[in-house]
Formats: sequence, structure tokens, C-alpha cells
Amino acid sequence: MNLNWILKRFDELTPFELYQLLRLRSEVFVVEQNCVFLDMDNKDQQCWHLLGWDGDLLAASTRLVPPGMAYAEMSIGRVVSSPQLRGKGIGRELMLESIKAAHELFGKNNIRIGAQLYLEKFYQSLGFHTDGDVYLEDGIKHVEMLYQPS
Repeated sequence: MNLNWILKRFDELTPFELYQLLRLRSEVFVVEQNCVFLDMDNKDQQCWHLLGWDGDLLAASTRLVPPGMAYAEMSIGRVVSSPQLRGKGIGRELMLESIKAAHELFGKNNIRIGAQLYLEKFYQSLGFHTDGDVYLEDGIKHVEMLYQPS
């Protein structure tokens, strides 16, 4: 898949981009995962957002969180891909682009994530290792994972 990747600070997002971003996150995190939670947590404004576009369709996105905000390390969060395009390697491409962008923004340091437990093996395949016990967040099992660049 040949996505057009755009990296922007929150205040650089156009109204169209912001709408599509929040819509995709709602579609997946609230509707698909049947999880009632407040996605807009007042962290977006201090973060960078990586958007992968397939034409006018927002195919995938992550939130790149500066060190000291969610964890001592930088973080990649709100990892989401469009249900319409799954099964085409978008998740792997999204994470590889996100790791690269996070290192360009914040330096080539460790990245900590709070991963949904069912995705643990996927993140391990990208070089993350489990770094903590399983915990519940919004009724979904999660585990902290750490990526240490070589």
C-alpha cells in the first residue's frame, strides 16, 4: 500500500484532518472496540500526529507523545488503522513510520507504549519487549512495552 504520510503538530492540523482523525479514532476505539471512554484527553494539543492517507481516506494514524508526558520516555499512542484497509500491512507500516518520526522529533531514545495485550506479539515483531504486568485500561487488557533503538 502506498500511503501519503503527513506529520503535524496539533495546531497545524486542518479542520478536515482533525475531523478525520477524531472520526477514525471514534470508529475504532469507541464503536468497534465497544469501549466508552473520553478519547479527547487534553494530550493531543502537546503532541505530534502522524497521518497516513489513501487519497481522501485517513488509513492510519498515531499520536507521538513527547518524553515526560505519558511516561518518562517518548511514546507512541492512539495507534489506529481504518477497518476498510486492514490486512494490507498498514499497521506495520504505521508503526515503522511512527518509530522513525518519534526518533527524528525527540532523539533516538527509548519508546514506551501501553499496548493492548492481544497485540503484544505484533509489537514484539517490531522490536518492542514487554516491560511490566498486564493491567486494565477502559476494560481492555494492556501491557507496557519498551523499544530500545540499537
